[in-house]
Amino acid sequence: MKHLAYLNKYFYKYRYRLLLGIVFVVTSNYFRVWMPKVIRQALDLVYDNIKQYQQLTDIAKKQILYSSVSHQLLQFAGMVLLLALIMGVFMYFMRQTIIRMSRLFEYDIRKEIFDHYEKLSTAFYKRNNTGDLMSRISEDVSKVRMYMGPAVLYGINLVSLFTLAIYSMLKVNWELTLYALAPLPILSISIYYISNIINKKSEGIQKQLAFLTSTSQEVYSGIRVVKSYVQEASFSRFFQKQTDEYRSQSLSLARTEAFFHPLMMLLVGVSTIITVYIGIIQAANGKATPGNIAEFVIYVNMLTWPVMAIGWVASIVQQAAASQKRINEFLFIQPEIVNTAPPSTQHLKGEIQFKDVCFTYPDTGIQALKNINFHLLPGQKVIILGKTGSGKTSLAELLLRTYDVSEGSILIDQKDLREQDINNIRRRVGYVPQDVFLFSDTIANNIAFGKRDATPEQIATFAKYAAIKDDIEELPDGFETLVGERGVTLSGGQKQRISIARALIKTPDIVLMDDCLSAVDANTEKQILSYFSDALSDKTAIIITHRLYSHLHFDKIIVLDNGQISEMGTHEELLKRKGYYYNLYNKQKS
Repeated sequence: MKHLAYLNKYFYKYRYRLLLGIVFVVTSNYFRVWMPKVIRQALDLVYDNIKQYQQLTDIAKKQILYSSVSHQLLQFAGMVLLLALIMGVFMYFMRQTIIRMSRLFEYDIRKEIFDHYEKLSTAFYKRNNTGDLMSRISEDVSKVRMYMGPAVLYGINLVSLFTLAIYSMLKVNWELTLYALAPLPILSISIYYISNIINKKSEGIQKQLAFLTSTSQEVYSGIRVVKSYVQEASFSRFFQKQTDEYRSQSLSLARTEAFFHPLMMLLVGVSTIITVYIGIIQAANGKATPGNIAEFVIYVNMLTWPVMAIGWVASIVQQAAASQKRINEFLFIQPEIVNTAPPSTQHLKGEIQFKDVCFTYPDTGIQALKNINFHLLPGQKVIILGKTGSGKTSLAELLLRTYDVSEGSILIDQKDLREQDINNIRRRVGYVPQDVFLFSDTIANNIAFGKRDATPEQIATFAKYAAIKDDIEELPDGFETLVGERGVTLSGGQKQRISIARALIKTPDIVLMDDCLSAVDANTEKQILSYFSDALSDKTAIIITHRLYSHLHFDKIIVLDNGQISEMGTHEELLKRKGYYYNLYNKQKS
């Protein structure tokens, strides 16, 4: 229960609903326990009056007795219906309080997990796969909700009904009570063990189902690769094998459940038979009445579900504890990047300075950057060149503070990046990542993601700046065209240009582009860069790339090699050195 203790704050939050629910459960069971008593009185009335009826010889008196008994039986029937109605009303209210409380909790915990996920740093998402994150916020939360709702409801119902029913039974006949309840512990223990078996089999089925879902998702997402390598038959055989495993586990569970219900009915039947048998013996000895026998049979059947629920509730609690443990593992993770600065809306001038910056990835221990030093004045443009793995993208991630530097410091407008409002920094930087991501939404909404209140005219304008407007207008639905998952319906160049438009529509103070024109042809590149020359003339811009852009003037060129700056200077200065930049320039020129 130590893992479930985390949920106590929600019980406290909804304490009034919970207390009201407990009152409704107890009240409902109070009226339920009264029903067997009424039935006992009715049967004893009939039994006693049948004897009296048989002893009478006067037909008129028999008729009077018959009418009196009929009238009383109607009263008893009306009372049973009234009790059932009152009990039903309180049952409705108890579900409206406790079950609704569990749904409110489900909403709260999912929102808490989602909000916490958003606070966690990039390193967390590199350590954990998306399927596991989704499983914890969906399947695990659903299992915990069962603990907060049905398990709590039936737990309260179990205690209150047991207390009221057994008290009523002992009050009438303690000896018959012991005989009637004798098989119920066996029933509860049997249900507990069988429920554990069912749980283990159910968990196996859930894991297999999750695996099937993940496999299907990967195949559908990568269908172009599957088809291009003619692997349809191979995946079909693999999927069939996994489906056969799922079928086998499901049939095994069905066999266990098929054994579960007959066993339950057998033990309930045994309890009923014992009650009737001992009751008849006691009735013959004058220790009980026929009404007592019927009353106890109803009590036994009334207690059957609560006894069954012991194993079921225990099973739910076990599953919830395991699920909450998994949820807590993520909720207790603290983000490596903490925003300690007060909220700010201040614009950036664009001065950037790296001072002795070193960076080692915390998960892998790989040192990506070593002693990086450079200084950009507001409005200056810099191009960062280097081979794959030289540390270019790491530099961009540090500037956005998705990671913190291991050594040294990064200054923006002469103030340490770690002392500034991280949200404001990210709002003021227009970032186009190397790995372009588009949401499964319209093209217009993907562009407007950079500025939520953007007008259609602004969206169209910045699409033109990114040289994608004509392509969009050729689509059947234009800007309202829905892109597929991760933009799968668009070409690589189209996705890059939409991503550029999304960054530019923010009208950022600093532009940071990580190899964002790699899938763009020469003419389109020239069109985009011409806009950069005009519109970004007063903006600080950092362009990370593998190749040179002759259409754009750069104040500084930085060449990275193995995480270090191997060359830095202007175009003319680096050509004189005849190093990496000189060779790249001549190769591209030729």
